[in-house]
Amino acid sequence: MGTAAKAQTAARTLAAWAAGLRYEDIPDAARERARQCIIDTAGAALFGARLPWSGIVAAHAKNCGGNGASRVIGTPFKVSAPAAALANGVAAHAFELDGLRKPSAGVHPGAILLPAALAVAEQQGAGGKALLTAFVAGAEVMFRIGLAAKQTTESLGFHAPGTNGPFGSAVVAGKLLGLNAEQLVQALGIAGSMGGGLLAFAKAGNGAMVKRLHMGRAAEAGVVAALLARDGYEGPDSVLEGKYGYLEAYARDGDATQFTKDLGRHYDIVHACLKRYACHITAHTPVQSLQELRAEHGFSGDDVAQLTIHARHKILSHHDIREPQDVAGAQYSVPFCAAIALHYDVNDPLAFSETALNDMRVRSLAKQLKVVEMGEEEKGGAWATRVEVVLKDGRRFERFAEEFKGTPATPLSAGELQTKFMRMAGGHPGAAGLHAQLATLEGVADCRTLAIAASG
Repeated sequence: MGTAAKAQTAARTLAAWAAGLRYEDIPDAARERARQCIIDTAGAALFGARLPWSGIVAAHAKNCGGNGASRVIGTPFKVSAPAAALANGVAAHAFELDGLRKPSAGVHPGAILLPAALAVAEQQGAGGKALLTAFVAGAEVMFRIGLAAKQTTESLGFHAPGTNGPFGSAVVAGKLLGLNAEQLVQALGIAGSMGGGLLAFAKAGNGAMVKRLHMGRAAEAGVVAALLARDGYEGPDSVLEGKYGYLEAYARDGDATQFTKDLGRHYDIVHACLKRYACHITAHTPVQSLQELRAEHGFSGDDVAQLTIHARHKILSHHDIREPQDVAGAQYSVPFCAAIALHYDVNDPLAFSETALNDMRVRSLAKQLKVVEMGEEEKGGAWATRVEVVLKDGRRFERFAEEFKGTPATPLSAGELQTKFMRMAGGHPGAAGLHAQLATLEGVADCRTLAIAASG
């Protein structure tokens, strides 16, 4: 690299801040939300690790990951850090149980950042305090990068977490590797060339399993970028706002000021959102509304004559899938998830399973219900919906919802979070002990002691 003065690009500002971030700098509320996100994601990964698509990637990690100190969650495998990050990212996103940000910025902090953090923390023998600090640093960078795209990435056909995720995981991995600010700049520059993930599955009607891979690839990419930067590899420092950089390639009418807005003053991790149901986030408000209406008025799906969902345009353009051919496609479909909510207990993740996918009552209702775009005059953000239910006996019910249990406005309590964790991870023999470790994460001296693996 030359010795000329460097322009203060967004990557340089973000890298300097992230390199200097100390645990003591992080406000209590940000630490707590990060810890909750880590607990929730670990439970999701333990649940997801049992699923066949996760098993395929775990076997790939074992076969190609060589010998290493980084564990593949829910298995006895120890592999290289990039391979573990890949497998664990797939497991964390394996059943639509991991969280994101509200309002949305196309980011999945848990399924991208925690796999990268665990993989490198185990490689380095780092403790829980260092892991949490790195997690927050990665989230602050990744959230801002996602916000800068102004929700246009997915309108172009890219899956947003696959494009912004490598930047966040590069920061996480770089912090735990002890990279300095200049090395973190290079890691961000490298990460920009490692993003990807297409939404073709949403329109193809098949192959939605690939969606799980996007989080794992984003986690893996950041770890690789940080390791290469540590060893002297370089990437462009204008990767975010420069010509042919992230914003120009993956967004339309983006806002470059968001990259560093309020950096170090406002901790965006407090906007992390934990999912309540095992389905895409856009289905959460109609699913919750239908669950509540069923409980209040004592009807079942068989009693429904007509269902209308009023929603924002993205649900119509991306999530109005009437006849999904696999579970992942069903979880991505708002009509299908709404139909499931009228026939199953959606608090159970397995409500969104092959059984529901092949249930002709669900399939028939998903085909027949109406999805209508909400008018601009109607209140609420991107996830707001209004459901109208007409029963065969003539009764009519309507409910609007913008929040659900798990959003920053209506967070899960510690007890509710633990209940969800044990529901997801209860099949893992070390689940209770792992929850106790994660709830006091800063006291964990070495992340290799976390009870995330199965015995050999």
